[in-house]
Amino acid sequence: MKILISDPIEQSCVDILTREGFQVDVKPGIPAEEIKKIISEYAALIVRSGTKVTADIIAEAKAMKVIGRAGAGVDNIDVEAASRRGIIVMNTPGGNTVSTAEHTVAMMLSLARNIPQAHLSLVNDKWDRKKYMGTEVFGKTLGVIGMGKVGREVALRCQAFGMTIIGFDPVLASDVASKLGVELVPLEEIYRRSDFITVHTPFTDETKGILNEKTLLKCKKGVRLINCARGGIIDESALLASLNSGRVAGAALDVFSKEPPTGNPLLQHPKVIATPHLGASTEEAQEKVAIQIAEQLADALLDRGISGAVNAVALQSGIPAELKPYLLLAEKIGSLQAQIMKGKLRDLTIATRGELLQKHVDLLTTGVLKGFFSKLMSEPVNYINAPLLGESMGIRINERKERDGENYTNLLTIEYATDVEERSFAGTVFGTTKPRIVRIDSFYFEVNPEGILLFYTNTDKPGMLAKVGSILADASINIAGLSLGRSALGGKALTVVSVDNGIADAVIAKISSLEGVFEAKVVSL
Repeated sequence: MKILISDPIEQSCVDILTREGFQVDVKPGIPAEEIKKIISEYAALIVRSGTKVTADIIAEAKAMKVIGRAGAGVDNIDVEAASRRGIIVMNTPGGNTVSTAEHTVAMMLSLARNIPQAHLSLVNDKWDRKKYMGTEVFGKTLGVIGMGKVGREVALRCQAFGMTIIGFDPVLASDVASKLGVELVPLEEIYRRSDFITVHTPFTDETKGILNEKTLLKCKKGVRLINCARGGIIDESALLASLNSGRVAGAALDVFSKEPPTGNPLLQHPKVIATPHLGASTEEAQEKVAIQIAEQLADALLDRGISGAVNAVALQSGIPAELKPYLLLAEKIGSLQAQIMKGKLRDLTIATRGELLQKHVDLLTTGVLKGFFSKLMSEPVNYINAPLLGESMGIRINERKERDGENYTNLLTIEYATDVEERSFAGTVFGTTKPRIVRIDSFYFEVNPEGILLFYTNTDKPGMLAKVGSILADASINIAGLSLGRSALGGKALTVVSVDNGIADAVIAKISSLEGVFEAKVVSL
């Protein structure tokens, strides 16, 4: 079998694959058009971030079995197109955990002691000792937003400096955090108490601009911010204003909303230090992911097992075709719950009705966890590590088999309990291929779990839908479909509106302010 490597990679990757008996062609920087001409010859493709593996390339990959990303993110791979072709997409989760954590700590210390600014001053023949007076990190409070793998490693290292570590994470159990020496607190307390704040979350609708104009005003005056996670988690315009006002004493940025950040005014600010997305750029991390992807690829191609797969193709070959849409449904409901959940998750229950679902409850549970954690974790989540993440976060996972209830032969119900609420979601598959959510709490309807969905609860009275529709129309947002369920005539109603494009926060605020509307939320599935 032939393997194509289209981005620069360490020789160790090539050596491992060659020893395993594969023909390896290394062609870094090969143009996309050239890849399309030759890709039909290869059983596997290895990329880093340079090659964009588009649907057009995948369409020509007639013999392709595996696409491997030597790194964490797979944004440059059309995973959906690969899944449709039955191609496994895998990455190397955790390969850059230590390197990113160390870079975060290096940035924090450099920020505290003004090291880059002082160095630049010195090479310009200046001796500004007073100008670059720094601050100690000993005895200071570090707020960690996102206690995944990287966040935990940062916390561990900063404890050695004598810092007090407080953390926020929507799923990590308090007892697990305590064992790590971290006090779990709400976001509001992170803002109020922290001398330094570092973010380690994925970039989602929920985390976009989590540090913004409003939340920065809640922060302790003189706070210092570090972002080595994803650009856009810190609102850059709000950060600039807060630096100018003195609310924020400094910022250390490795990532930006637009990369490269050409013309970004933050780069010229005297209180900002920056690096060009170097979190994973260590010799050890690059060597580690090169070896890891080679070993994973060889194992998959030689039928020795699959690890690091980010799509369900890796598992679907051994399950019945009729179960596959239920696996997709499980992922969608898990993703939906993650986006609308309030509070800290404590319990997750997966209930199944029907012989088909009950026979494969473990796989369905994994699907729910993958969908759930993919929206909440900074590290990649796949069918291999999702159950381990649930265990490491201290979440109690329960399974229940049902016989009676709603009138469906096969029904998947997922219930969760947090410290503030309990909710239930049920779904089934119409025909053979159409997943549908048929109940949320006590509201019954039919919802296609796909695309951008607006959820809002309101008083069941005439004119409510018209008012919401008018607001959407004024914002040029087209309605693709809607479903409505109600508890009783004149009681509470839940409406789900499918729209063709995103809904701005200002539009959601208008809908939420309508008399009779209790809550409005947008999710992306």
